[in-house]
Amino acid sequence: MLRRSIYKTPAQLRSMVEPGLITAAALQAARELVRPGVTTAELDAAASAVITGRGARSNFQLVRGYRHTTCISVNDQVVHGIPGERVLEPGDIVSIDAGAEFRGWNGDSAITIVVPDEARPDLVASRTELSRVTEGSMWAGIAALASAQTLRDVSGAIEDHIVGAGHGYGILREYVGHGIGRKMHESPSLFNYRTPDAGPAVEPGLVLAIEPMVVAGREATYVEDDDWTVTTIDGSDGSHWEHSVAVHDYGLWVLTAPDGGAAGLAPFGVTPVPIP
Repeated sequence: MLRRSIYKTPAQLRSMVEPGLITAAALQAARELVRPGVTTAELDAAASAVITGRGARSNFQLVRGYRHTTCISVNDQVVHGIPGERVLEPGDIVSIDAGAEFRGWNGDSAITIVVPDEARPDLVASRTELSRVTEGSMWAGIAALASAQTLRDVSGAIEDHIVGAGHGYGILREYVGHGIGRKMHESPSLFNYRTPDAGPAVEPGLVLAIEPMVVAGREATYVEDDDWTVTTIDGSDGSHWEHSVAVHDYGLWVLTAPDGGAAGLAPFGVTPVPIP
């Protein structure tokens, strides 16, 4: 019963490739627009145009009560920010989260970008480092899938990378990674820190959305009055990176990276293998 609930067949894994690529393309379209003076609604529209143009639909819009294609979180907002009339300013740290459903299968991914600001190089440097460490922890977790026995090994790799950076960053506890497939959010949960419970085995057919959410200060957050946006209580900056990753009989493949994760995994000595 467990195998049927969280492990996909090879044919199902192949069906997840296209929604992953559509998700990646949508994020790239939004990334290319990030600059001072652009609204978060404009970023959302760019991602939406890509998803619908490729015959898919935003899986975020399938979540009850949510009508946007992306979540866009700025500065002390960590995740689930609602796109709107907010205008990006120099030095902002911006996280963009998007997902596509295509022929009944889902992709989910997130990136963080720092808007250039020549007048405040120290601010840009600190925010860039936060994003760099968060992204690196995501890749550390993905790389761990190549040899992990259980999900705790993956969670531990994510935490170790963040702690090892030596900045004292906080790791969100209430928001975690997840399985993905027919639904955007499926079992199992993937914590971004080591847990006493070993969790499910890492075996062929496992597909995970690995998404560390890291803050520059304390990890405590609250949900804003819009009932969505998750913001740090101490006002510290947040960063969010995410990829959907499939484990198969011959290795692993990052579904939401056009190169399957080759560039991100290279520093860890892991080479992704396309899904046969």
